[in-house]
Amino acid sequence: MSVSVAVLLIAAAGAVGFFLLSAVRALPDPIDPAVEERAVIRWLVRHRRLHRFLRRRMDRTVAGGLILTVCLLIAFVVALVVGVLLDMVNTGTGLGSWDDDVAQWGAREATAGSVRVLTVVTALGDTVVVLLALLVTGLVDFLRFRRTAVFAFLAVVFLGEKLLANGLKEVIDRGRPDVAQLVGWAGPSFPSGHAAAAAAVWPAIALILGRGRSRTTRALLAGAAALVTVGVAASRALLGVHWLTDILAGLVIGYGWFLICGVAFGGRSLRLGDPVSPAASTEPAPSSRPPPSAHSARSFPRPTPCRPSGADAPDAGRSTPGHHR
Repeated sequence: MSVSVAVLLIAAAGAVGFFLLSAVRALPDPIDPAVEERAVIRWLVRHRRLHRFLRRRMDRTVAGGLILTVCLLIAFVVALVVGVLLDMVNTGTGLGSWDDDVAQWGAREATAGSVRVLTVVTALGDTVVVLLALLVTGLVDFLRFRRTAVFAFLAVVFLGEKLLANGLKEVIDRGRPDVAQLVGWAGPSFPSGHAAAAAAVWPAIALILGRGRSRTTRALLAGAAALVTVGVAASRALLGVHWLTDILAGLVIGYGWFLICGVAFGGRSLRLGDPVSPAASTEPAPSSRPPPSAHSARSFPRPTPCRPSGADAPDAGRSTPGHHR
């Protein structure tokens, strides 16, 4: 099996998985975390006692409860996975024992054609490419909805991922694979910056472009994001510039940071710190209801008191002052 075919198969498997997760309502949406938040809130409402106990922690409007809780949970899981991967690297067990085999296989099976294909694929994780993609996505969304919050969301996704990935590179300072490296590289190896950038940026782009679209369209965008992300990650390992564990750590860090940003900004609603359920609801707020119409009961004039008629009416034939406005 050629290297380019292996990358294609791995990326296609990731794309199919993300498409199914986004398309099937019963499954968690891997792109919009607000869907899962609404499901949790509905479940809590059905369990009154638990709802009362967790209300302050799960209410964004009270000390940022849900934001803080979910973001800390995601950060804990990411740190745990990265720590386990580093332990495997140090001991040479588990996935760490595959590092050398994957790097050697990629260098051995590479051809001139596969290197050209993988060079194009891996460029989708370059800083310049993802930055341009984010700018175009932000402009498209701004033209559709006229809201500047999209630029804040995309900027936080991009800058946060760069700080995390490059900071860990300098702290861990792992060397590159000792094989034929088929493309250029810079800096330490762990985690993969290209994999982290792809895992954070392309799902964010799918999230933004899916705003106001049908569920099928959102699922296709999620599949496309996974296709690019997994393709970039696999290409880095098979081009000999990263170990397998570098790639996995980059994917976990990048996707974890995207999820944190998605939760903080309320998913597709892009309402930083607001509750997702009210933001996503189509019911008008009580204060936003229109004023009573001219035909409502309140708009009719007050009835004029009955007055005597005929000879008993001294003012008959004359209009009463104050009745004309």
